[in-house]
Formats: sequence, C-alpha cells, structure tokens
Amino acid sequence: MSLLTLAVSITGLKPPQCVDMADSQHFDHGRDQFDDFDPKEKDHKLSFFNWWMFSISARTLLANTVIVYIQDNVGWTLGYGTGCPLGAPSPGWLKSFAALSKWNTPTPNDPKELYELDSEEYATKGKFRIDSTPTLRFLNKACVKTSSKDLRMLCSVTQVEETKLMLRMLPILIATFVPSTMVAQVNTLFIKQGTTLDRGIGSINIPPLSLAGFMTISMLFSVVIYDRFFIPTMRRLTKNPRGNTLLQRMGIGLLFHIFIMTISSLVEWGRLGVAKDYGVVESGGQVPLSIFILLPQLVLMGIAHAFLEVAKIEFFYNQSPESMKSLGTSYSMTSQGIGNFLSSFLLWAVSRITKKHGHQGWILNNLNASHLDYYYAFHCNTQLVEFRFLLGYSQVLCV
Repeated sequence: MSLLTLAVSITGLKPPQCVDMADSQHFDHGRDQFDDFDPKEKDHKLSFFNWWMFSISARTLLANTVIVYIQDNVGWTLGYGTGCPLGAPSPGWLKSFAALSKWNTPTPNDPKELYELDSEEYATKGKFRIDSTPTLRFLNKACVKTSSKDLRMLCSVTQVEETKLMLRMLPILIATFVPSTMVAQVNTLFIKQGTTLDRGIGSINIPPLSLAGFMTISMLFSVVIYDRFFIPTMRRLTKNPRGNTLLQRMGIGLLFHIFIMTISSLVEWGRLGVAKDYGVVESGGQVPLSIFILLPQLVLMGIAHAFLEVAKIEFFYNQSPESMKSLGTSYSMTSQGIGNFLSSFLLWAVSRITKKHGHQGWILNNLNASHLDYYYAFHCNTQLVEFRFLLGYSQVLCV
C-alpha cells in the first residue's frame, strides 16, 4: 500500500505553474530557466542534464549505502524513518486525433489550404510556427476545415506537427526499453549473486543491496569526466557544441552494455566453476570468492548509465515541441518503468522455457545450480540487436 501511495503522490512533485512557464514541469522546468540568447547560459544549458543526473545519483548513493546499512544492522523502522526529514500534454496532442473522426474527409494537396494561425499569434506566446510535413499525412485531416462550426475538432498545422514529432520518437522510446532492462539487473540478479559470495571486509559485512552504490559512484565520476574533459575534447574535433550527437552518446552506452553482459557472463561462469570445485552446488552455500568480483560489471554499468540515461532524457527533451517538453521528458521515465517490467517478464519467461523437456533451467532459487551465465549471454545478444536497430534508425532521423 505504501508503494502504491508513493506512485500516485510522486506525480505531484512538480514546480508550481508560473505566468511565463506554465508549460514547464518536473526537471525540464530547470533547464528552461537558461537564456538561449546568452552565450554563457546557452553553454551551461548543454550540461544541465549531466548535473541533474549527478544530483540524482548522489541521492541514490546515500540511499544505497547509509540507509541500507541502517536497515541491515539497526532496523527497518529507523531505515524508513530516515528519509522523512530529508506535465500534462497540451490540448493539441489530443485534438490532433480528431483526424480519426474525419477519416473520410479528403486532405488537400496544398498545405496552404490547411488551417493555421498567424505567425504573430505564435510570437506573442513565445512559440514557433511549424510548417506542414508529408509524414503521417493522415493526421493532416485534423487541420481540414469542414462545414462544422465546432472548433474543438479543428487543429492548427503547428498542433498537428507537434503531435507528429512526439509520434516519430516512439520507435526510439521502444528501443530504449531493452537497455532499461540492463539497469534492472543491478537491483535484482547482481544483488542475488552478491548473497552467494564472501561479503566480509575485516569485521564489516557489506549489505548486498549496497552493491548498487558502486555503480552510482562510478556514474558520479563518469558524469564529471564526461562534462569537464570528454565534451571539450570532442567539441574541438567534431565542432559539435555537445561533442557528439545524442544518439551517438546513446550508442556508446549500448556498446558498454554489450561489454557489461559479456563480462557478467564470464564472471558468473567462473563463480559456478568455483562453486562446483568446493562442492556447494547442491547446498547453495557461500562460494569462497570475494563480492568484489562483481565490481568490474558494476563500474562499467555506471559508465554506461552516464552515457545512455543522460542522453536519453536530453534527446526526448530536445526533440519535443515547446508545448510538450514535459511529455517528452516523461518518455525517459516511461522507458525506465517498462524496462523494469520487461526485465521481470524476461526472467519469468526464460526460467519457464528453459525448464521444459526435463531440463534443469537457467534460473533457479539456488544460484549455484543455475546458469545465469547463459542468461547474461542472452542479454548480450539482445543488446547487439538493439544496437543495430538504433544505428539504422538514427540514419533515418539523421540526428
């Protein structure tokens, strides 16, 4: 019940609507404060999402270390209590689908015959007028003037084009579901692996959940290095203000994911070998290996996160029209949520399928008798397919 209450209430954590910033919500409100006409502020705006992710990761690090340690060694009551002191889409998005009610209405070949407001009207609102494009042409029916006097069924060309921009991003949104499943492994299987290993450092036992802290630390360092060193270097080479395009940055993150799953599979293969040598396969007992054998994949996951997650948020923000920035940034949150559900589904499906025909199965409660190395190899192949798709679609978008 607490989780459901949190899910419902967290959507209300947004800045109040201001006179000039009525369309800005959530973290995109912060980036909109920078003045595009001031060269210094415009340069800082390019780094906004890097440092936003840095602050979020710093908070996550605190949760995965201090609070988890309190919950593990003092009590869950104090652990939960420690945290206590501490936009909607524009109407044009919905109106554009009025085209469905005008399915039989012919669309004029000349875009000038479609309904559109004067440029001055957009200028007074601080928005940009967008010309009609031939893609998703059926939506242009929403701009066709009919005998009906009901203006609720009539959209301007700009409103329809804004809707098209959001729809054209859907393939990229769907493509990010698979990488989001990789992040889910940190808080599921990586932690489960940690429970089978030696967690001691002297007299201190590392809580398995704190493993995610190593990924967070890696990401914190990666964001700083990326923003302060990588971008200036690449900017000189490519003449791109960001150093490279956002889809290129996402592609680099995907390459890291492929490398991570390869290393994870090899590490798990080695762990299973040691478990067999020490005869703890059937009993599911502790494997005499340090928990730090998982450190390389966690560190690399933090680096991948710095590339992929920040680029994902910024891409959806930049490609969204002015009136739908909040909806655009919500795409990245949607990606993370569906990625977690997809991870659970894949875990269930692979576990069920691999148990058929009398086979033992890849994923069991006893990890020493499981084959997570095969499962990680499976994820490696899904990332290869994903990378190929992103490469092909980025050429279509030319961004």
